[in-house]
Amino acid sequence: MKLALITIIVLGFCVLGISIKLWAKKDGEFAGTCASQNPLLNKSNEPCGFCGKTPDQFEDCNGKN
Repeated sequence: MKLALITIIVLGFCVLGISIKLWAKKDGEFAGTCASQNPLLNKSNEPCGFCGKTPDQFEDCNGKN
């Protein structure tokens, strides 16, 4: 029972932290949502599945084409 209570409290703090981060952001969005921007995750230069841009087009990825 003690372990379950500690787990719930820790998860609550995590959710609270993410909520504060989203609230403090200008548009309430996470920065860098395109995984294709990271060269370690996209070694074959595939386009982003979220916005469709190729890795050389990532100056401002806002989720819109």
